[in-house]
Amino acid sequence: MERVKKVEIVTTSLEMHKVLEVLDEIGISGYTVIREVTGKGDRGIASDDLEGDILSNKYVMSICTEDQQQTLVEAIRPILKKFGGVCIVSDACWIVH
Repeated sequence: MERVKKVEIVTTSLEMHKVLEVLDEIGISGYTVIREVTGKGDRGIASDDLEGDILSNKYVMSICTEDQQQTLVEAIRPILKKFGGVCIVSDACWIVH
């Protein structure tokens, strides 16, 4: 197993392309995106009762190194500050196959 950082980001569909561009620029080559994420945060309730996904939230999960994590957090912070969302970084172990 390899020690890594697990990164979880939730933000609006409108800004997800910017988040994915940041991952690519940093060299984080793999991620999973889940569409139409619902929940409640400091900006109120994010529901899934709207037609289309333009105003919905999306969730992206990936892993990275500690060095990549520092760069990622600094690049993601302005996006989250402007448009809302959350970024969680935790320690994880990757089962290399």
